[in-house]
Amino acid sequence: MIPNKPKVNYQLKMEQIISTLPKDRVPVLFLHACCAPCSSYVLETLSRYFKIRLFFYNPNIFPQEEYLYRLSEVKRLISELPLQNPVEVINGEYCPERFNELAKGLENEPERGERCRKCIGLRLAETIKKAAEESADFVTTTLSISPHKDAEFINEKGVQLCEEYGAVWLYSDFKKKGGYLRSIALSKEYNLYRQDFCGCVYSKAVRVREKADQSSLNNPH
Repeated sequence: MIPNKPKVNYQLKMEQIISTLPKDRVPVLFLHACCAPCSSYVLETLSRYFKIRLFFYNPNIFPQEEYLYRLSEVKRLISELPLQNPVEVINGEYCPERFNELAKGLENEPERGERCRKCIGLRLAETIKKAAEESADFVTTTLSISPHKDAEFINEKGVQLCEEYGAVWLYSDFKKKGGYLRSIALSKEYNLYRQDFCGCVYSKAVRVREKADQSSLNNPH
């Protein structure tokens, strides 16, 4: 029998890295972000230690109006949130055709399934490639704050891609130590738009079905 793989405390690994940061300068973190609610607690926490270049690259988000609204909310949050070090927003290319291509044949996959893993891999690859090009000290993503995302997969994929592109991965599991709850509180405080689907057309269809099912339960004929 193959023994169970030991669970890694990615939050602790991040804290250990932060404890070794230089005292004579503020390092640069290249941070992939998907929306304002997921960014809120992450920015509040990491801006204490890093200058942040926030990379908004999410070709999965549909339609374009949704994409632009989420981007505008990220920018608004940064303008209103007290931040210890500078945060700069970098707009990634909106290229839904890249997501559509990888999703072919995976349309019926559940969240956290193969379509999700490929989507996360696409977004991480573009982020890490850009971070390496700009010689950022570290790179990571806000995605691990979601209870619907697999922190182990995100971190292992991040490490793999950093080895490929020559960047340094900052481990994280932002949902830990009350991070997810803090993001909810910050979203309410700043009246952030909290979308009810991950971003792609397939996740939106799932939410529509779930709402219809719930409505049927609440209003039986």
